[in-house]
Amino acid sequence: MIVIGLTGSIGMGKTATAALFREQGLPVFDADAAVHTLYEPGGAAVSAIRSLFPEAVRSGAVDRAVLGAHLVRVPGDVPRLEAIVHPLVAAARAEFLAAARAESAPAVILDIPLLFETGGEKQVDVVVVVSAPPEIQRARVLARPGMTEAKLDIILSRQLPDTEKRRRADFVVDTGKGPESAHLQVLDVLKALNITPKPLIVDS
Repeated sequence: MIVIGLTGSIGMGKTATAALFREQGLPVFDADAAVHTLYEPGGAAVSAIRSLFPEAVRSGAVDRAVLGAHLVRVPGDVPRLEAIVHPLVAAARAEFLAAARAESAPAVILDIPLLFETGGEKQVDVVVVVSAPPEIQRARVLARPGMTEAKLDIILSRQLPDTEKRRRADFVVDTGKGPESAHLQVLDVLKALNITPKPLIVDS
């Protein structure tokens, strides 16, 4: 089973690209979705986060907006949060991989935003970086509710520069050329890896 790491900076179109791989029948592990689950009421991270950031837990769930605002004010607390969340996400990822192997999946996608930043590239066979021109990236992100230039700059400061990600990638999917081009690029990746796509069957 080929383990493909999918990554890219904020606003590059990684989520849409992951969906393109999923449409070709590849199981996708979404690290962000895993974190959402950990933050929900009863989630495995809630208790530990409450002990460190009590103001960020409301109605039994982690309020991501409050937590994010705190980390902007106190960036030194980011490693404390990561020490809670990363092991839990790693456990969820291990369960996903075990299930995919049991199903004899030819390949899987690990959708991990901070793949390089956390050394995750050592745990995958191939890295696909999703990229786009910087002006398109900024326009996409700044169109999000509540996003500002200052917030974007803080986020980008925590991420490996796109140029470095592209340099270290095995494949690059450029989403700046539109969805049809991205679709064709995904097919090219699968062809290069000798993976036969098995498109999902969607009930009509």
